[in-house]
Amino acid sequence: MRNYYQQQQHHHRAIPLLSSSSSSSSSSSSSSFTSRLLLLLTLLPLSLALLAFVLQWKGDNGLTDPTSAVSSASRWAPHGSRLQNHEVFPGMELSSSTLSPKPHSSSSSDCLSLVRTASPSFPYYRDWKFDFEPSLKPKICITTSTSAGLDQILPWMFYHKVIGVTTFFLFVEGKAASPEVSKILESIPGVKVIYRTKELEEQQAKSRIWNETWLSSFFYKPCNYELFVKQSLNMEMAIVMARDEGMDWILHLDTDELIHPAGAREYSLRQLLLDVPGNVDMVIFPNYESSIERDDIKDPFSEVSMFKKNYDHLPKDTYFGMYKESTRGNPNYFLTYGNGKSAARIHDHLRPNGAHRWHNYMKTPNEVKLDEAAVLHYTYAKFSDLTSRRDRCGCKPTKEDVKRCFMLEFDRSAFIIASTATEEEMLNWYNEHVVWGDKDLKMKLLRKGILTRIYSPMVIIQGLRESAVFSSVIASAQKTLSKEKFLASIQSSNSSRAAASESLPSRKVVRSKDRKVLDIGAEFYEEAVPPLPPPGINYEHLVIEAQ
Repeated sequence: MRNYYQQQQHHHRAIPLLSSSSSSSSSSSSSSFTSRLLLLLTLLPLSLALLAFVLQWKGDNGLTDPTSAVSSASRWAPHGSRLQNHEVFPGMELSSSTLSPKPHSSSSSDCLSLVRTASPSFPYYRDWKFDFEPSLKPKICITTSTSAGLDQILPWMFYHKVIGVTTFFLFVEGKAASPEVSKILESIPGVKVIYRTKELEEQQAKSRIWNETWLSSFFYKPCNYELFVKQSLNMEMAIVMARDEGMDWILHLDTDELIHPAGAREYSLRQLLLDVPGNVDMVIFPNYESSIERDDIKDPFSEVSMFKKNYDHLPKDTYFGMYKESTRGNPNYFLTYGNGKSAARIHDHLRPNGAHRWHNYMKTPNEVKLDEAAVLHYTYAKFSDLTSRRDRCGCKPTKEDVKRCFMLEFDRSAFIIASTATEEEMLNWYNEHVVWGDKDLKMKLLRKGILTRIYSPMVIIQGLRESAVFSSVIASAQKTLSKEKFLASIQSSNSSRAAASESLPSRKVVRSKDRKVLDIGAEFYEEAVPPLPPPGINYEHLVIEAQ
């Protein structure tokens, strides 16, 4: 019995020892697990970081980040372009070659705004090829008459290349015709540069429209009227060149205008025109007018996002109900024209009908006006536009004389101010009549839909600039032309300009008797469509009375 009690006591003493041993073992195991877990959590992010570094290093040598490539290309890529790594994304087509990256450079102070900056880069357009397969339809061309510099022409041109325009017919004068600008323009694929030489004027003096009645009321007048005639004559020549190039559609735009292809399935003018029914001959783009918010704008395409909508895109009650607040004491709802621009399908017998419309000798074109797409007009967007317009015209700054020089009332007022006021007075006038500085009024008109924000052109052009597209074009042209060849081209260009100075007398002084249009039996056509202001407040009363 005694032995039994001893065994029991020994047994009870052993139980705590076993429990202590078991607890110690469990604690050691838990500590080991925690250590391993911490080690795993430490090594995992380091491994992922190392993997990301390796992938990025390889990506810099030929691989493309599929996320950024697909998202950017599918959003902005025009049909017919591709990236250098041969990957094709939705909405893009294969081309036969690629464009290798070129170092960016600036040839003059005129191009400073075109070079790459230190701000975050937009990679959408780097190494893109801005040419298009011949099989892509429709083929679209733009014709323009310009005296602008590269800082305006290149962003304007490549923006329209992005949205699907393949060919440009540039009728150049002034700065645009200077050797340092024109030779760069000539180096760009799809660009045809036409200088205003003696031979050109002689050819246009024999053109059909110069000897017809529909344009005759604009002859023999200076400034805007003379420009309007030049544009129409240039458009007539562009039709012939467009037909020779196999184009399907032609537009006439100024270099302060951008097509905004809203309403298409993608942000593409090609897609927009592809969806137009085959029986439509002409498409009208109502114009929106830039509404600047500062008086120190330097690059309107990249700095302006607010626009005033066209009468055709607004409810009539809203337009007329807010008319006085929208005009802010100016002569009309828009500062300049309000009848839009148009694109024409290239058929036989096509002719211009002034700078804003097209016509056909054999029939009245079947036209449609687009409900969402527009042409964005960046008018008087820079304070310097006041003086530059003044310097292009030699009229007297009187109310009577400006009527024979300018078609629109605001242009007349702006010319008089720019010709007679001091710099400070001009700036005050500019802020009062052009700049939208009243925040409450802006918000009210934005809520009503009269003003609207449009960012797509700004983003595209900024992307082109940050991707060094403009500076690459300039650098490429400079490399293509050797020093000797460049000097020879300058000499040749200067010779052609000297010949142009001896060209025919200005058409504003040519006598009517020299024109065949006065012959008995000459065909009569409806007058050309000039730049017209939007409907005024009196138009509402006419509509009500007609009802």
